[in-house]
Amino acid sequence: MKKRAVCIIAIVIASFALAYAQGAKTAKTSKAQTDVQKIVVMNPRGIQPEIRKIPMASRPATLDGKTVYIVDTKYPNTKPFVQSLHEALQAKYPKTTWIVRDKAAGYMDDDPALWKEMKDKGIAGGIVVLGH
Repeated sequence: MKKRAVCIIAIVIASFALAYAQGAKTAKTSKAQTDVQKIVVMNPRGIQPEIRKIPMASRPATLDGKTVYIVDTKYPNTKPFVQSLHEALQAKYPKTTWIVRDKAAGYMDDDPALWKEMKDKGIAGGIVVLGH
C-alpha cells in the first residue's frame, strides 16, 4: 500500500515537472515562431440560416360559442390528466365546445389529418398535451 502511494506521488511530481518544463520552453519561443504555429479552425455547424420570427396567433376576445381541441400525444400516463383537464374546462367554460382527440403518432410525429380537421372546423385554438 505504501509503495503504491509513493508511486502515485512520484508520477504526480513528474507530470508537474514536465508541465513546468514545457511552459518554460514555450515562454522562450519568439513571437515569430508563435505566429507560424497558429491554425485556422472552421465552425463545424457551417453558416446558420437566419431565424424567421413567426408572430403568435391573435387571441379571441371570448371562448363562448367557439370550438377548442385538446390533443393528447399519448405520452405515458397523460390520459388521466387529459380527462381531468377536459372535465375542468367544460365546467368552467360551458358555452365552449371542447373536443378531445388522440394524435395518430407520437408527440414528435406529424398528424396532418388531425391538423386538417382542426382547421376545417374553424377552431379558436388547441391545447396539445406533451407530458412530463
